[in-house]
Amino acid sequence: MSSFAFLAAPPRFLFFTGKGGVGKTSLACATAMHLAAPGRQVLLVSTDPASNVGQVFGIEIGNRITPVPAVDGLSAFEIDPQAAARGYRERIVGPVRGVLPEAVVRGIEEQLSGACTTEIAAFDEFTELLTDDARLRDYAHIVFDTAPTGTTIRLLQLPGAWSGFLDAGKGDASCLGPLAGLEKQRAQYRAAVDALADPARSRLILVARPQAAALRELARTHDELAAIGLTRQCMVVNGVLSGDAAGDPLAAAIIRREQAALAALPRTLAELPCDRVPLKAFNLVGVEALRGLLDATAPAGDAPVVRCVAPPLSELIDDIAAGGHGLVMLMGKGGVGKTTQAAAIAVALAERGLAVHLTTSDPAAHLADTLDGVLPNLRVSRIDPQAETARYRDQVLATKGAALDAAGRAMLEEDLRSPCTEEIAVFQAFSRIIREAGQCFVVMDTAPTGHTLLLLDATGAYHREIARQMGAGRRFTTPMMQLQDAQRTKVLIVTLAETTPVLEAARLQDDLRRAGIEPWAWIINNSLAAAHTASPLLRQRAANEMAQIDAVATHHAARYALVPLLAREPVGVGALKALVQPASSLQESDGDD
Repeated sequence: MSSFAFLAAPPRFLFFTGKGGVGKTSLACATAMHLAAPGRQVLLVSTDPASNVGQVFGIEIGNRITPVPAVDGLSAFEIDPQAAARGYRERIVGPVRGVLPEAVVRGIEEQLSGACTTEIAAFDEFTELLTDDARLRDYAHIVFDTAPTGTTIRLLQLPGAWSGFLDAGKGDASCLGPLAGLEKQRAQYRAAVDALADPARSRLILVARPQAAALRELARTHDELAAIGLTRQCMVVNGVLSGDAAGDPLAAAIIRREQAALAALPRTLAELPCDRVPLKAFNLVGVEALRGLLDATAPAGDAPVVRCVAPPLSELIDDIAAGGHGLVMLMGKGGVGKTTQAAAIAVALAERGLAVHLTTSDPAAHLADTLDGVLPNLRVSRIDPQAETARYRDQVLATKGAALDAAGRAMLEEDLRSPCTEEIAVFQAFSRIIREAGQCFVVMDTAPTGHTLLLLDATGAYHREIARQMGAGRRFTTPMMQLQDAQRTKVLIVTLAETTPVLEAARLQDDLRRAGIEPWAWIINNSLAAAHTASPLLRQRAANEMAQIDAVATHHAARYALVPLLAREPVGVGALKALVQPASSLQESDGDD
């Protein structure tokens, strides 16, 4: 285990980052256990709004430092954005409650009710962990399991973004309430920037799967992190399939794809220290499984051939197409294949002559790479936070700013430089796209779970504000009302037939139901149990899937589809069409490479 480059002479702070579903949590947990083994005290921190560290260890963690009973010296902490926001609001509002008039207090609470406050509060806790020596003096190492790439980049940029905004003066910022707390933390944010940029204290471990798209995404992540001064980076390629694939076309095709992707590494990644972690036959849940993750000698195991027959994706698309138009939203944990499934559904609908707008709210998604072609009736777009923010600023300056004098316009421009402006701009873009679903099909590939829930939180806050302003008896429609309308919106939860993705999908379903949104169907993606394989390792993984497929079919989903892992990578219109063929046709095309 000590031969891994990313573990050599480890600094105090280690950050695991990368695209969703690449195994950051498993690697972070295994690394924290390894660092604690010599008797050191180690803290494992999750900054992911949809953290599953507690599920991996089989304990309840939450927003407090919690010892991991099965591992001496290891404690864990999950930054819960909602709990952080509640504490943050109380720190600001508590001292003035009973002192200022009730109406003023309510106004402050309203200012602190949005997703921007949630982001700031989580960021506040993150920077405290980088700078509070008194609180963390007993820990030799602090290991961060971060949110998927787009959210992580945003989090790591925040110390500089907020420090720069505060240094420039906040004007009459619309996020004045949240900034009231930030103003007191200037020194902490500057110290966080210094810690992140210091290679003697911090190391970034970039994690990817051996897949061309994941490695391209990792190259972009490398460049964005280097641009903000985080240059001490290592790379880990996780889940590499190796061994004898003779007699197994599926295993042979996977190995060829992975080797080709690794041989074509972008130059910036090829220069980094790189480790390869083999694919394991077992689920990475529990201490013993985690100990085996970084052990090259862990046995592959063996299992009898399993064959699971379940509804194909084509049956769901038949039902979707019958509506003629509407919003189709794909949600789930990062790395489960939402982008691929969204593209496949959009292609299938467009092939039927239906007008389709395929879009994504995921900062790390690249629909054009997945489609790799064009189709009649299909339009593709992306909610780009930077472009939407620029559009929103121009709109505000052209309307509200038109009647202001030079001083007033300068203050408005200062207000619009607030990082909170991005939240408003992205929400407006999301709302525009939702409205289109009245005339065509809108298929939306969403960001990983935590980021999507924050967007829905903003949608709910907007709905409540409109309802308050309109009052009783007046008719109105908000984006949240459309999401809650099963006749207009179909939410599809995408998962893998593995323990952690299914648990997280079930948790997402509970969150959606609390928001009044009932998921329409589940898609179990990349299933080995639905494919043909003779590889002992892949057969064992297929056998492990059966319990999770049964849980989805009998406990979680009103309807579901099972999509097999195919030998042909689902990139390009032709390959995407294959994903939605009936089960018999899928298997006929399975050997095509």
